[in-house]
Amino acid sequence: MAIYVTLMNFTKQGLGSVKDTVKRAEAAKKAAREAGATSKEALWTQGQYDIVLISDAPDDATATALLLTIAKQGNVRTQTLRAFTAAEMQGVLDKVG
Repeated sequence: MAIYVTLMNFTKQGLGSVKDTVKRAEAAKKAAREAGATSKEALWTQGQYDIVLISDAPDDATATALLLTIAKQGNVRTQTLRAFTAAEMQGVLDKVG
């Protein structure tokens, strides 16, 4: 499974219903399971981003569909990064000429 780090910011709508953010994270976990992915951890943060989501999915299409499902609700804007474990990165480095 590929790992994804998603940086999220609340929209105006999301801030208006911020007291539901934990419930929305639980709903996102369920949506992930239904899509064949896993929402491993949601962390609420201080600074530039409001939430950091760590998830995994079998492929980019599944991850993208999940994140679009979350984003279309209008509570957050997302920026997603594909992440690599040390072992995966070593495999990448082994291919570097």
